[in-house]
Amino acid sequence: MHKTLVTSEWLNENLSDPKLIILDASEESNVTGKKVEFEGLQIKGARYFDLEHKFSDSKSKLPHTFPSTEQFESESRKLGINADSIIVVYDNIGIYTSPRVWWMYKIMGHQEIYVLDGGLSDWVKKGFETEKQERKNYPKGNFKARLTPGQIDTKEDILENLQSKKKILIDARSSGRFNGTAPEPRDWVQNGHIPGSLNLPFDSLIEDGKYKSKEEIKKLFKDLKIGDQPLSFVCGSGLTSCILLLASKLVQDNPLSVYDASWTEWGSTEGMPIEKR
Repeated sequence: MHKTLVTSEWLNENLSDPKLIILDASEESNVTGKKVEFEGLQIKGARYFDLEHKFSDSKSKLPHTFPSTEQFESESRKLGINADSIIVVYDNIGIYTSPRVWWMYKIMGHQEIYVLDGGLSDWVKKGFETEKQERKNYPKGNFKARLTPGQIDTKEDILENLQSKKKILIDARSSGRFNGTAPEPRDWVQNGHIPGSLNLPFDSLIEDGKYKSKEEIKKLFKDLKIGDQPLSFVCGSGLTSCILLLASKLVQDNPLSVYDASWTEWGSTEGMPIEKR
């Protein structure tokens, strides 16, 4: 398969594939106030991907920070994931946490990972089978994690980039938060943005819980005048930045990375340069 997104119809037709593993990456709550349409439901046979507690660095004070390679491998194996598994990930908002999970597996060297476009809502609306959300134990898989270098940017990388300007920073937060006219959902974090960064709110790429057409996405990136420069994506906590990264992957070939600790780190660290509009 040479695709990133799959449809509910495709997934339903391939449920009998013994290599298929469906991951439910739905979160119990979200800081953007997105409403969940089908709480407590999952696609039949889905396995719960606990992004908050199992696939984030538990030692970090920051939300959603990338776990160690060892932790990622161990937790993936507990979900029964093998080196040859075909993974489809979804969430119960449509396109929200699932691109983050897609990105994590991609940079850990797993190619057969896809996002269900439209998520659980689309699946339910198409009349496909669901069941009550539950967490189980699975036979241990043999998944092997190999982190690709250069995919995760640190605060130091971003500070250096302010001088070198090798990468263009694109911020996925709302224009209010980016411009400093709306408060941050985490009250210990300042508002504003990293100097020189561009704003492309993740909501502008999505319609009815699905990615917009490639033509529409292409235009949104073209309007930013980024050319073929490397891009680094930033958001509140490294989550919605992956919505932009996946969208970029659909329509262009720019080298891509994510500032993982994102604005929560930058806006709460003393002495960091901040711009407002």
